[in-house]
Amino acid sequence: MVGVRLINLKKTSLKRNPRINEKWIQEQISSDPSILGLGDLILKDIERNHRGAGRLDLLLQDPDSLKRYEVEIQLGKTDESHIIRTIEYWDNERKKYPQYDHCAVIIAEDITSRFFNVIQLFNGNIPIIAIQMNAYEVENTAGIALTFTKILDEFELDLIDEDEEVTEVVDRYYWENKGSKETVELADRLLHLIKEIDPTFELKYNKYYIGLTKDGLADIFVSFKARKSYLIMRLKLEDIQNDLLESGLDLNTVLMKMDKEYHFRLVLAG
Repeated sequence: MVGVRLINLKKTSLKRNPRINEKWIQEQISSDPSILGLGDLILKDIERNHRGAGRLDLLLQDPDSLKRYEVEIQLGKTDESHIIRTIEYWDNERKKYPQYDHCAVIIAEDITSRFFNVIQLFNGNIPIIAIQMNAYEVENTAGIALTFTKILDEFELDLIDEDEEVTEVVDRYYWENKGSKETVELADRLLHLIKEIDPTFELKYNKYYIGLTKDGLADIFVSFKARKSYLIMRLKLEDIQNDLLESGLDLNTVLMKMDKEYHFRLVLAG
């Protein structure tokens, strides 16, 4: 193509670069958190002090969902102390600010297979995102290009099995407090849609999810988790998706898709 010049990029090590340190990486992410690929996040704090545990590199937040991301950066390879610090900061923040959803984020140049497997073991119980950071020297300049690749995503939904034996029953207020009145009302709207198909369905408020009963018996072809500004829905029947779209709801994020099963993040359209 005439007029287009190919620029050669040479991969380089940030850890071995005398001009680069973690503080410089912090500054680049702080100035534009969207470079991480986690959405249009905003910076809440940098070098956040945790008494007796050190300083959290970055605290980012989603301005819409208010979800917070506890971010730890490491030049070079991940190591035990890096993983432990990341989880400790995440745990401290979620205990101090339980009104928000929280997610730990590990950023490193090299997330080794050994520690990648360790992180995967935590995933599902502790929401963790692992991001690999790469640096490239730009031809004929003194600049460095950074790329961030998500290699492990969080899994924030607990799988619900039909043969689940122990289910702690709670009330509507529990979920309005854990989520919000608006997101629980969103579950009501979805129930209304379901009742058009079968009027015997009702919501059942369990500790870990909002399920359904049919004629008094549990039936969890669909279940919900209320958050502060959105509702997570686990749907087993594919043919209901079109009805949901027509109902005025925005299925703006598919969190996970499995065989005949979808996990959605639902927000009110408009």
